[in-house]
Amino acid sequence: MSELQMIRVHDLHKTYHVGDVDVHALRGVDLGLARGEFIAVMGPSGSGKSTLFHILGGLAPPTKGEVWIDGIDLRALNESQRTELRQNKIGFVFQKYNLLPTLTAGDNIALAQALGKHSSRPPGFDGVLELLGIKHRLDHKPRALSGGEQQRVAIARALVNQPAILLADEPTGNLDTENSDAVLKLLRNLNKTTGQTILMITHNPEAAAFADRTVTMRDGRILSS
Repeated sequence: MSELQMIRVHDLHKTYHVGDVDVHALRGVDLGLARGEFIAVMGPSGSGKSTLFHILGGLAPPTKGEVWIDGIDLRALNESQRTELRQNKIGFVFQKYNLLPTLTAGDNIALAQALGKHSSRPPGFDGVLELLGIKHRLDHKPRALSGGEQQRVAIARALVNQPAILLADEPTGNLDTENSDAVLKLLRNLNKTTGQTILMITHNPEAAAFADRTVTMRDGRILSS
């Protein structure tokens, strides 16, 4: 695999067995993502984009095919190694912020850090907090934050271990138009200023317009990239 590629999948298949029926969620997907690139993956419900997200994140195994993340062949990893890869190589941002309500914003970030590779905040992370506009909100619990602020905390939590790639699944799905636009601009800014590699799942063409490139999926296949 090229050293410039952060993600590479080849001939990727995923089949689910539902009773007596085989559901083919992915049908021979080939995809490459360059280091420092920001791509959006679009497609209707059932197109396979969420299945692709889970496989790239090491959350589900493929039925067939190659998956490489930052030069690592996921097929060669056991479950413990896949967990370590998720903690140290991949940051996740979801539509639902998944913040622990009893912890402050700062403690939610610190918990992710404790599970990863850093014993203290990595150099430059205060700058990320400034960029996200939440440095002054770290002592607040999620219920005291707006939806946009909660999503920014979720992004900071995903970035605290300096992951090679940020995987975002409908990150603006729970936000109003103003907050959605702000979060997308933040992701674009992170990509441009820090070189963060980002793959974002979305159904919204306006969100996809913030990416460098859009990959369109339908029926488990890539139609355009």
